[in-house]
Amino acid sequence: MSLKVEGITKLFGDARAVDNVSFEIDKPSVVGFLGPNGAGKTTTMRIITGFLAPTDGKVVIDGENVDANNFALHSKIGYLPESNPLYTELEVHEYLKFTGQLSGLSAKRTRERLGYVAERCGLKEVLYEPIYRLSKGYKQRVGLAQAIIHDPKILILDEPSSGLDPNQVIGIRQLISELATEKFVVLSTHILSEVQALCSRVLIINKGKLVLDATSDELQHSGMGNVVVAIKAPADAVAVANIFQSALQPRKVTVSHGKDSISLQLVVEDNNNVREKIFDLCVANGFKMLGLSSSGSDLEKVFRELTLGSDETGQQ
Repeated sequence: MSLKVEGITKLFGDARAVDNVSFEIDKPSVVGFLGPNGAGKTTTMRIITGFLAPTDGKVVIDGENVDANNFALHSKIGYLPESNPLYTELEVHEYLKFTGQLSGLSAKRTRERLGYVAERCGLKEVLYEPIYRLSKGYKQRVGLAQAIIHDPKILILDEPSSGLDPNQVIGIRQLISELATEKFVVLSTHILSEVQALCSRVLIINKGKLVLDATSDELQHSGMGNVVVAIKAPADAVAVANIFQSALQPRKVTVSHGKDSISLQLVVEDNNNVREKIFDLCVANGFKMLGLSSSGSDLEKVFRELTLGSDETGQQ
Protein backbone atom coordinates (compact mmCIF):
# COMPACT_ATOMS: atom_id res chain seq x y z
CA MET A 1 0.00 0.00 0.00
CA SER A 2 1.24 3.48 -0.82
CA LEU A 3 -0.19 6.97 -1.09
CA LYS A 4 1.49 9.32 -3.56
CA VAL A 5 0.60 12.97 -4.01
CA GLU A 6 2.29 14.05 -7.23
CA GLY A 7 2.55 17.76 -8.01
CA ILE A 8 -1.06 18.66 -7.23
CA THR A 9 -2.15 22.22 -7.94
CA LYS A 10 -5.62 23.67 -7.41
CA LEU A 11 -6.81 26.97 -8.83
CA PHE A 12 -10.03 28.75 -7.88
CA GLY A 13 -10.23 31.39 -10.57
CA ASP A 14 -6.95 33.28 -10.30
CA ALA A 15 -6.32 32.12 -6.73
CA ARG A 16 -3.79 29.30 -6.33
CA ALA A 17 -4.99 27.38 -3.27
CA VAL A 18 -2.51 24.49 -3.66
CA ASP A 19 0.74 24.93 -5.56
CA ASN A 20 2.65 21.86 -6.82
CA VAL A 21 2.46 19.81 -3.60
CA SER A 22 4.11 16.38 -3.59
CA PHE A 23 4.73 13.77 -0.91
CA GLU A 24 4.54 10.00 -0.45
CA ILE A 25 3.52 7.75 2.44
CA ASP A 26 4.63 4.14 2.09
CA LYS A 27 4.05 2.61 5.52
CA PRO A 28 1.42 2.74 8.30
CA SER A 29 2.01 5.84 10.43
CA VAL A 30 0.49 9.13 11.55
CA VAL A 31 1.57 12.06 9.39
CA GLY A 32 0.81 15.53 10.74
CA PHE A 33 -0.37 17.99 8.10
CA LEU A 34 -0.01 21.53 9.42
CA GLY A 35 -0.44 25.06 8.21
CA PRO A 36 -2.09 28.35 9.12
CA ASN A 37 -5.70 29.07 8.20
CA GLY A 38 -6.05 29.42 4.44
CA ALA A 39 -2.76 27.63 3.72
CA GLY A 40 -4.35 24.91 1.55
CA LYS A 41 -4.61 22.02 4.03
CA THR A 42 -8.31 21.29 3.63
CA THR A 43 -8.17 21.70 -0.15
CA THR A 44 -5.29 19.22 -0.31
CA MET A 45 -7.18 16.73 1.85
CA ARG A 46 -10.28 17.03 -0.31
CA ILE A 47 -8.18 16.32 -3.40
CA ILE A 48 -6.62 13.25 -1.75
CA THR A 49 -10.07 11.87 -0.94
CA GLY A 50 -11.46 12.57 -4.40
CA PHE A 51 -13.95 15.22 -3.28
CA LEU A 52 -12.13 17.79 -5.41
CA ALA A 53 -10.31 17.31 -8.70
CA PRO A 54 -6.89 18.94 -8.94
CA THR A 55 -6.23 21.51 -11.63
CA ASP A 56 -2.92 19.74 -12.22
CA GLY A 57 -1.10 16.74 -10.76
CA LYS A 58 -2.58 13.54 -9.37
CA VAL A 59 -3.10 11.38 -6.30
CA VAL A 60 -2.16 7.71 -6.65
CA ILE A 61 -3.12 4.91 -4.25
CA ASP A 62 -1.67 1.49 -4.98
CA GLY A 63 -0.93 2.53 -8.54
CA GLU A 64 -4.46 3.82 -9.22
CA ASN A 65 -5.38 7.45 -9.75
CA VAL A 66 -7.93 8.87 -7.34
CA ASP A 67 -10.92 10.38 -9.11
CA ALA A 68 -14.59 10.91 -8.38
CA ASN A 69 -15.67 7.77 -10.29
CA ASN A 70 -13.25 5.27 -8.75
CA PHE A 71 -15.61 3.85 -6.12
CA ALA A 72 -13.43 0.84 -5.31
CA LEU A 73 -10.56 3.16 -4.45
CA HIS A 74 -12.79 5.41 -2.35
CA SER A 75 -13.66 2.44 -0.16
CA LYS A 76 -10.00 2.35 0.93
CA ILE A 77 -10.24 5.91 2.28
CA GLY A 78 -11.88 7.14 5.47
CA TYR A 79 -12.46 10.90 5.71
CA LEU A 80 -13.44 13.12 8.61
CA PRO A 81 -13.95 16.63 7.18
CA GLU A 82 -13.41 19.69 9.29
CA SER A 83 -17.07 20.64 8.93
CA ASN A 84 -18.18 17.09 9.91
CA PRO A 85 -21.45 17.01 7.90
CA LEU A 86 -23.97 14.62 9.46
CA TYR A 87 -27.55 13.58 8.74
CA THR A 88 -28.74 14.91 12.07
CA GLU A 89 -32.31 13.61 11.78
CA LEU A 90 -31.03 10.02 11.88
CA GLU A 91 -30.23 8.12 15.04
CA VAL A 92 -26.53 7.36 15.52
CA HIS A 93 -26.86 3.64 14.69
CA GLU A 94 -28.94 4.42 11.60
CA TYR A 95 -26.37 6.89 10.31
CA LEU A 96 -23.44 4.53 10.88
CA LYS A 97 -25.25 1.62 9.23
CA PHE A 98 -26.05 3.86 6.28
CA THR A 99 -22.44 5.04 5.85
CA GLY A 100 -21.12 1.50 6.27
CA GLN A 101 -23.35 0.07 3.56
CA LEU A 102 -22.70 3.13 1.38
CA SER A 103 -19.02 2.16 1.57
CA GLY A 104 -19.80 -1.32 0.29
CA LEU A 105 -20.10 -3.34 3.50
CA SER A 106 -22.62 -6.17 3.71
CA ALA A 107 -25.39 -5.86 6.30
CA LYS A 108 -23.66 -8.47 8.48
CA ARG A 109 -20.26 -6.80 8.25
CA THR A 110 -21.85 -3.42 8.97
CA ARG A 111 -23.37 -4.76 12.20
CA GLU A 112 -19.98 -6.17 13.24
CA ARG A 113 -18.19 -2.92 12.53
CA LEU A 114 -20.95 -0.89 14.23
CA GLY A 115 -20.23 -2.66 17.51
CA TYR A 116 -16.51 -2.01 17.13
CA VAL A 117 -16.74 1.71 16.31
CA ALA A 118 -19.39 2.31 18.98
CA GLU A 119 -17.04 0.83 21.57
CA ARG A 120 -13.88 2.52 20.30
CA CYS A 121 -15.43 5.95 19.77
CA GLY A 122 -17.43 5.98 23.00
CA LEU A 123 -20.87 5.95 21.37
CA LYS A 124 -22.60 2.99 23.05
CA GLU A 125 -24.65 5.24 25.33
CA VAL A 126 -26.03 7.36 22.47
CA LEU A 127 -26.51 4.79 19.68
CA TYR A 128 -30.27 5.26 19.67
CA GLU A 129 -30.24 9.02 20.09
CA PRO A 130 -30.96 11.29 17.12
CA ILE A 131 -27.78 13.05 16.11
CA TYR A 132 -29.29 16.54 16.42
CA ARG A 133 -29.60 16.02 20.19
CA LEU A 134 -25.92 15.27 20.67
CA SER A 135 -23.27 17.64 21.99
CA LYS A 136 -20.55 18.88 19.66
CA GLY A 137 -18.12 16.40 21.20
CA TYR A 138 -20.42 13.45 20.56
CA LYS A 139 -21.08 14.63 17.01
CA GLN A 140 -17.33 14.71 16.44
CA ARG A 141 -17.08 11.12 17.68
CA VAL A 142 -19.88 10.10 15.29
CA GLY A 143 -17.90 11.70 12.47
CA LEU A 144 -14.80 9.72 13.40
CA ALA A 145 -16.87 6.53 13.65
CA GLN A 146 -18.19 6.98 10.10
CA ALA A 147 -14.63 7.52 8.86
CA ILE A 148 -13.46 4.14 10.19
CA ILE A 149 -16.58 1.94 10.05
CA HIS A 150 -15.65 0.43 6.68
CA ASP A 151 -12.11 -0.37 7.92
CA PRO A 152 -10.27 1.78 5.35
CA LYS A 153 -6.52 1.57 4.80
CA ILE A 154 -6.10 5.35 4.61
CA LEU A 155 -7.57 7.83 7.10
CA ILE A 156 -7.75 11.55 6.34
CA LEU A 157 -8.67 13.35 9.57
CA ASP A 158 -9.25 17.10 9.55
CA GLU A 159 -9.24 18.40 13.15
CA PRO A 160 -10.47 15.11 14.70
CA SER A 161 -10.29 16.33 18.31
CA SER A 162 -12.24 19.54 17.70
CA GLY A 163 -14.92 20.00 20.34
CA LEU A 164 -13.76 17.15 22.58
CA ASP A 165 -13.07 17.52 26.29
CA PRO A 166 -9.59 16.56 27.61
CA ASN A 167 -10.63 13.00 28.54
CA GLN A 168 -12.20 12.45 25.12
CA VAL A 169 -9.09 13.84 23.42
CA ILE A 170 -6.91 11.29 25.21
CA GLY A 171 -9.22 8.48 24.10
CA ILE A 172 -9.23 9.62 20.48
CA ARG A 173 -5.44 9.94 20.47
CA GLN A 174 -5.13 6.39 21.77
CA LEU A 175 -7.47 5.18 19.05
CA ILE A 176 -5.54 7.00 16.31
CA SER A 177 -2.26 5.54 17.61
CA GLU A 178 -3.73 2.03 17.50
CA LEU A 179 -5.13 2.54 14.01
CA ALA A 180 -1.75 3.79 12.78
CA THR A 181 -0.17 0.39 13.39
CA GLU A 182 -1.95 -0.84 10.25
CA LYS A 183 -3.31 2.28 8.52
CA PHE A 184 -2.00 5.41 6.84
CA VAL A 185 -3.27 8.39 8.86
CA VAL A 186 -3.01 11.98 7.64
CA LEU A 187 -3.93 14.25 10.54
CA SER A 188 -4.60 17.97 10.29
CA THR A 189 -4.71 19.90 13.55
CA HIS A 190 -3.84 23.27 15.06
CA ILE A 191 -2.86 21.60 18.34
CA LEU A 192 0.90 21.20 18.05
CA SER A 193 1.12 19.10 21.21
CA GLU A 194 -1.18 16.62 19.48
CA VAL A 195 1.24 16.40 16.57
CA GLN A 196 4.17 15.84 18.92
CA ALA A 197 2.23 13.12 20.77
CA LEU A 198 0.98 11.26 17.68
CA CYS A 199 2.97 11.95 14.54
CA SER A 200 6.15 10.33 13.30
CA ARG A 201 6.35 12.76 10.38
CA VAL A 202 5.34 16.38 9.85
CA LEU A 203 4.31 18.20 6.68
CA ILE A 204 3.84 21.98 6.79
CA ILE A 205 2.04 23.86 4.03
CA ASN A 206 2.02 27.64 3.66
CA LYS A 207 0.37 29.71 0.94
CA GLY A 208 -0.32 26.52 -0.99
CA LYS A 209 3.30 25.33 -1.02
CA LEU A 210 4.81 22.48 0.97
CA VAL A 211 7.54 24.15 3.04
CA LEU A 212 8.55 21.25 5.31
CA ASP A 213 8.58 17.46 5.08
CA ALA A 214 10.51 15.95 7.98
CA THR A 215 10.30 13.09 10.44
CA SER A 216 10.01 13.83 14.15
CA ASP A 217 13.54 12.54 14.64
CA GLU A 218 14.86 14.83 11.92
CA LEU A 219 13.19 17.81 13.58
CA GLN A 220 14.80 16.92 16.90
CA HIS A 221 18.29 16.08 15.66
CA SER A 222 18.88 17.94 12.42
CA GLY A 223 19.68 21.21 14.17
CA MET A 224 17.01 23.08 12.23
CA GLY A 225 16.54 26.45 13.85
CA ASN A 226 17.41 30.13 13.76
CA VAL A 227 20.71 31.79 13.07
CA VAL A 228 20.90 35.56 13.52
CA VAL A 229 23.84 37.44 12.02
CA ALA A 230 24.37 41.15 12.56
CA ILE A 231 26.31 43.04 9.90
CA LYS A 232 27.46 46.67 9.80
CA ALA A 233 24.90 48.39 7.62
CA PRO A 234 25.81 48.34 3.90
CA ALA A 235 24.21 50.47 1.22
CA ASP A 236 21.85 47.75 0.00
CA ALA A 237 20.32 45.39 2.61
CA VAL A 238 18.31 43.56 -0.03
CA ALA A 239 21.48 42.71 -1.97
CA VAL A 240 23.08 41.31 1.20
CA ALA A 241 19.99 39.19 1.91
CA ASN A 242 20.08 37.88 -1.65
CA ILE A 243 23.74 36.88 -1.26
CA PHE A 244 22.92 34.90 1.89
CA GLN A 245 19.90 33.31 0.24
CA SER A 246 21.90 32.25 -2.80
CA ALA A 247 24.92 30.94 -0.88
CA LEU A 248 23.25 29.19 2.05
CA GLN A 249 19.80 28.26 0.69
CA PRO A 250 17.98 28.81 4.00
CA ARG A 251 14.27 28.10 4.18
CA LYS A 252 13.66 31.74 4.98
CA VAL A 253 15.56 35.01 5.38
CA THR A 254 14.13 37.90 7.37
CA VAL A 255 15.87 41.28 7.48
CA SER A 256 15.53 43.88 10.23
CA HIS A 257 17.31 47.24 10.46
CA GLY A 258 19.17 48.73 13.41
CA LYS A 259 20.72 52.16 13.75
CA ASP A 260 24.06 51.21 12.21
CA SER A 261 23.51 47.56 11.31
CA ILE A 262 21.22 45.05 9.71
CA SER A 263 20.24 41.71 11.19
CA LEU A 264 19.49 38.69 9.07
CA GLN A 265 17.49 35.91 10.68
CA LEU A 266 17.94 32.64 8.80
CA VAL A 267 15.81 29.53 9.19
CA VAL A 268 18.29 26.79 8.35
CA GLU A 269 18.36 23.01 8.12
CA ASP A 270 21.46 22.64 10.30
CA ASN A 271 22.48 25.54 12.49
CA ASN A 272 25.32 23.43 13.91
CA ASN A 273 27.29 23.62 10.65
CA VAL A 274 26.14 26.87 9.05
CA ARG A 275 27.98 29.30 11.33
CA GLU A 276 31.39 28.66 9.75
CA LYS A 277 29.85 29.15 6.31
CA ILE A 278 28.39 32.48 7.42
CA PHE A 279 31.80 33.65 8.68
CA ASP A 280 33.47 32.68 5.41
CA LEU A 281 30.69 34.37 3.42
CA CYS A 282 31.14 37.63 5.32
CA VAL A 283 34.90 37.55 4.77
CA ALA A 284 34.55 36.79 1.06
CA ASN A 285 32.13 39.69 0.52
CA GLY A 286 33.79 42.21 2.80
CA PHE A 287 30.91 42.33 5.29
CA LYS A 288 31.81 43.43 8.83
CA MET A 289 30.11 40.89 11.08
CA LEU A 290 29.08 42.39 14.41
CA GLY A 291 27.46 39.33 15.96
CA LEU A 292 26.30 35.77 15.40
CA SER A 293 23.90 33.68 17.45
CA SER A 294 21.91 30.52 16.94
CA SER A 295 19.13 28.61 18.64
CA GLY A 296 17.70 25.15 18.22
CA SER A 297 14.11 24.50 17.26
CA ASP A 298 10.95 22.90 18.45
CA LEU A 299 7.86 22.28 16.38
CA GLU A 300 6.19 25.53 17.43
CA LYS A 301 9.24 27.56 16.49
CA VAL A 302 9.63 25.78 13.15
CA PHE A 303 5.94 26.30 12.39
CA ARG A 304 6.11 30.02 13.15
CA GLU A 305 9.27 30.59 11.17
CA LEU A 306 7.96 28.80 8.09
CA THR A 307 4.48 30.33 8.07
CA LEU A 308 4.87 33.93 9.27
CA GLY A 309 4.98 36.54 6.52
CA SER A 310 8.21 38.05 5.29
CA ASP A 311 9.23 41.65 5.89
CA GLU A 312 9.41 44.58 3.49
CA THR A 313 12.51 43.27 1.72
CA GLY A 314 10.43 40.51 0.18
CA GLN A 315 12.82 37.75 1.24
CA GLN A 316 11.12 34.41 1.88
